[in-house]
Amino acid sequence: MVVGPAGVAGAPAVVETAIGWLWTLALFALPGAVAAVCWAPFLLSARFRALFVALPPAGRLVPSYVGVALALSVPYLAGVVLTVWLVDSAGPGWSEGFLDTALFGGVAVGLVAPAVAVAGLPRLGLDWDPTGYGASTWAVLVAAGLWYAVLAAVPLVALAIGMALPGGY
Repeated sequence: MVVGPAGVAGAPAVVETAIGWLWTLALFALPGAVAAVCWAPFLLSARFRALFVALPPAGRLVPSYVGVALALSVPYLAGVVLTVWLVDSAGPGWSEGFLDTALFGGVAVGLVAPAVAVAGLPRLGLDWDPTGYGASTWAVLVAAGLWYAVLAAVPLVALAIGMALPGGY
């Protein structure tokens, strides 16, 4: 077997490593991407759209919407990674970790994120609500946040239940 110039023999390993990193990136982006699709009905609300149009890149709905949907999945991904990394898989540890992740992620996404959007962004100079941040704005954002939290919690709770069954995973 004749091998060409130095480094060509190592090319398949580099390609394999790159493909592995791309799969990892896709795996981490998948929950946010699925949530973005399922979260889309809230875009019917002019207030909800106004928030994303005001976020960077200003005037562009889709990039900021997808970016926020991906960012809101970070607490869930961090909880899963920390559970798998720090908790012994024997016994109910992972089940409890996934349930805790669903709970605390739901609080962060369902309550903290709307509060940041309504109370924090205007203080940072990003005035996005044309109606004045009233109760209806809060209602739309909290409903959207809770819907996102439910979307993220369903697979975590199903996984936790499955792992708690006799025989585990």
